[in-house]
Amino acid sequence: MGIKWRTWAVPVASLALTLLATGCMSTSGTPAAEPSAEQSATTTRARVCAAPPAGPAKAPKGAVTVDPKVAGDLAAKTRSSPPHTTFWLRPGTHRLDRDRYSQVVPKKGNRYLGAPGAVLDGRKVNQYAFGGSARDVTIRYLTVQGFVAPQDEGVVNHDSADGWVIEHSTIQRNSGAGLMAGARQQVRANCLRDNGQYGMNAYKAGNPIRDLVVEGNEIVGNNTGDWERRKEGCGCTGGIKFWAVNGADVRGNWVHDNRGTGLWADTNNNDFRIENNVLEANDGAALIYETSYNAVIRKNTIRRNNWVEGRRYAERGDNFPFATVYLSESGGEPRIDARTDKVEIYRNVLEDNWSGITLWENADRFCNSPANTSSGDCTLLVPRSDRCAKPAIAKSPLYADCRWKTQRVDIHDNRFTLDKSVVDCTDKCDRMAVLANYGTYPKWSPYKGERVAEAITREQHNRWHHNTYIGPWQFVAHDPSRVLDSGQWQADPYRQDAGSTFRARDGG
Repeated sequence: MGIKWRTWAVPVASLALTLLATGCMSTSGTPAAEPSAEQSATTTRARVCAAPPAGPAKAPKGAVTVDPKVAGDLAAKTRSSPPHTTFWLRPGTHRLDRDRYSQVVPKKGNRYLGAPGAVLDGRKVNQYAFGGSARDVTIRYLTVQGFVAPQDEGVVNHDSADGWVIEHSTIQRNSGAGLMAGARQQVRANCLRDNGQYGMNAYKAGNPIRDLVVEGNEIVGNNTGDWERRKEGCGCTGGIKFWAVNGADVRGNWVHDNRGTGLWADTNNNDFRIENNVLEANDGAALIYETSYNAVIRKNTIRRNNWVEGRRYAERGDNFPFATVYLSESGGEPRIDARTDKVEIYRNVLEDNWSGITLWENADRFCNSPANTSSGDCTLLVPRSDRCAKPAIAKSPLYADCRWKTQRVDIHDNRFTLDKSVVDCTDKCDRMAVLANYGTYPKWSPYKGERVAEAITREQHNRWHHNTYIGPWQFVAHDPSRVLDSGQWQADPYRQDAGSTFRARDGG
């Protein structure tokens, strides 16, 4: 499932205004001109938590009114009402029965609307707020807090039902994940704040989640339980974690000050568009895209990320280029249906992060390998891990298809700025990298030695070009021992960053 970094041998109307401010369209409704890498990002923060929108002050016509003075009233009225019922929660603090498994189990098409000041509070007793398998449930204008979901489980949409819409709500100070996700889920203009593990855990057992929208949310302060320290290498934290999501639009969000990674897509995700977000001041990487496929990452503002985790590893003497955008065994694959056939990273502004972009491939991590931390999973090209065994794995097509590959990554027209005095570092915070380890394990592996390092560096169409660099940047190619200056990076045999510009911060 997760990995260590590497193994060595807003309202809908407001959202429209926000997207307009980011340059997605002109005022005439026609596509706006693309900004150049020299231009500062105009991405607007989704400032939801400071001023969440208020819900309806009166019950909508036909709605069932829920009384906060009656414990369990919401769950009881949900049970006694037919599908497609609208519930209006009066102002005040609503509670469930004092049983840890008490929860609201919606019926198909139910709608839950909070009045101004409506709160559903689990009182550190109840594990889940909303669960069950009903489709097309809507939750709006409601604060959900104080629930104690176990590790890897969630409070809202606990059972990952499909078609839910969660909008204009505050989901805060819960254990586990604030919410789970199902297919066609829309998560818009919410405050996902100070939850114990994730703001959202986009995971559904058995089937991939399709067509997920995460738009205009503020995602802040999550992983208060500091799970990576409690369970080292679990890969079980993030502002949002995505697992096996096929088709996601992640746009216009403000992802900041999370303990650990901001956005983390892990294991067989495909067809992501991550655009017009502000990713800043997360303790770890702003974005990890791991053992996944086909993505567009564009027009994001990414600043002051990875200061805590990058510094921690540097102080240990670790020479790995820990980066703020980290692609691990992920790349473009034309045989998998998506809106793109590569990973394209362009027109982003990265400012004063701990390092820049690292493309990494673990030579020992492949289907059926004991070193595969995505236990039991195989690539989307070879669904059955047991096929990836000797002697067949050493020959085409399994030699290529049993390994998640960092390939067809196109990094262009980005602006990378670094002031070491701002980051407060002297070295190891200034690197771009494309590299792999020396393959050693297991004994029957066909990827031993430098095969994968040579492939990711020279053969798999990973390319930087037409970027702007301001500050003292260095580059790592093939393995951590090869630290290059810009001239070496551009020269043979690497030939990276054609058409790019490099200059010191003073303009020299």
